[in-house]
Amino acid sequence: MAGARRWSLELLLALYTISYIPSVALTKLLSTRPSADLGRPLGGVEQLPANLMISGVLTLAFVLLAGWWREAAGPGRRFPRPSGWMILSGMGTALVLVTVPLSFTFEGVSIPFIQLLMRGDILLIAPLVDLVAGRRVRWYSWVALLLVGAGLAVTIHQRGGLALPPLALATVLLYTLGYFLRLFVMTRIAKTGEAASARRYFVEEKLVALPVAILVLVGLTLATGGGQAAALSWGFVRVWTSPEIGTLAVLGLLSFVISVFSVLILLDKRENSYCVPMERSASILAGLAAAALLAGFYGLPAPSRAEYAGAALLVAAIVLLSVAPRLERRRVSPALAVARDADDPVHPAATQAR
Repeated sequence: MAGARRWSLELLLALYTISYIPSVALTKLLSTRPSADLGRPLGGVEQLPANLMISGVLTLAFVLLAGWWREAAGPGRRFPRPSGWMILSGMGTALVLVTVPLSFTFEGVSIPFIQLLMRGDILLIAPLVDLVAGRRVRWYSWVALLLVGAGLAVTIHQRGGLALPPLALATVLLYTLGYFLRLFVMTRIAKTGEAASARRYFVEEKLVALPVAILVLVGLTLATGGGQAAALSWGFVRVWTSPEIGTLAVLGLLSFVISVFSVLILLDKRENSYCVPMERSASILAGLAAAALLAGFYGLPAPSRAEYAGAALLVAAIVLLSVAPRLERRRVSPALAVARDADDPVHPAATQAR
């Protein structure tokens, strides 16, 4: 990962998608097939504790072995010291860590639909974050947002509206809030395109996010009451001797891998209106692929025509975001390109100019 700065954004997206497909599929299987221990499928509250803790241990091991921890701590320090901005970002990331796996466990809510709904909210706020931060939003980013919005509208219309369980609605709202906080901080302090900045951000964010995610999970469980407290107890204690622990360990590993690719994509120096649709669309396509595989091999409901249509619009958005910047660069002279980059407040040329 130390050489990830040389990887293209398209390669990172491909690796992100490949990692995401089994993560979605395994989470959905655990929530639909009876557990040998409980005699019923595992709910999100029962799956999440082991997932978060295993992912946290792997993250700590990775940043220590890769030297990212020492780099984030800085000279003469043993531990990183997250700033107030990074604490805010970590809290936002904690909401994302809890709500993403939880979103795949709701009965009667398809994977493509919940993904389109959650990702659509993020795509709507991406250009707003750019505008607030004074970053330019280029024409192809706006067109891509329109394509993704159309895909979202088609799917919601086909389903007949937004009728969802209360916890599912809370999940969507908390996810949107978490991503807004994360994008805002990224844009303000870390979207420089420098590998060292991305590594430092990753370490400080996870240092805050992982313990806060556990607290958020406990808080959600206590707020809902009922049998959720017993489910949470099972997820923290009895899960380690259950037959499902192997699958949950794989999910923890995948969550860690996905988090690395995600932060490298989102911290690319280009505008949020470019990076966010790329990352979000890749996750939606991965969810659609997982749903199709579950339908073919395990008899779960297949994606609807409207969901496939929404995915087609997302593919168009990805192609546009990948091709348009290259075509634009060919039309712009090198001198004009330097001047344009100097207008970007986080670009190195702008820093030198000031």
